[in-house]
Amino acid sequence: MSRNRLVAYVLGAVYLIVGVVGFAVTSDFVNKNTDKKLLGLFEINGLHNVVHVLIGVALLAAARAGYRAARSMNITVGAVYLLVGIIGLFIANDTSSANILSLNGGDNVLHIGSALVLLAVGLSEKDYVEVDRERDRAHVN
Repeated sequence: MSRNRLVAYVLGAVYLIVGVVGFAVTSDFVNKNTDKKLLGLFEINGLHNVVHVLIGVALLAAARAGYRAARSMNITVGAVYLLVGIIGLFIANDTSSANILSLNGGDNVLHIGSALVLLAVGLSEKDYVEVDRERDRAHVN
């Protein structure tokens, strides 16, 4: 299995679990600074949980679809998370209407870290491409 598929499976599962568990922690949907934290570090709200679930499902589906889909999704999600992490540096812990995801410093570290991993793997030398292509062809035939 390629690193792109492996990372998409692992981070997809992590984000899906975090999103689902997040619903047990908070019922506020778009409330800023809910004071509800997952693992005592990550501020969340319902919208933030929905985003995590969607990202998790997208990564898992792409990993299952094959190397090219996983690589594309890793790069896409990585770029989006890098942007969210950078924006989060300016609005974290902000109670204004700009912080609809209830971002805080812990979230920024997680999002930027995830972005760096996803982008590094997605943009790195392609590994196991031929193996995955053969598997993709076998599934089509």
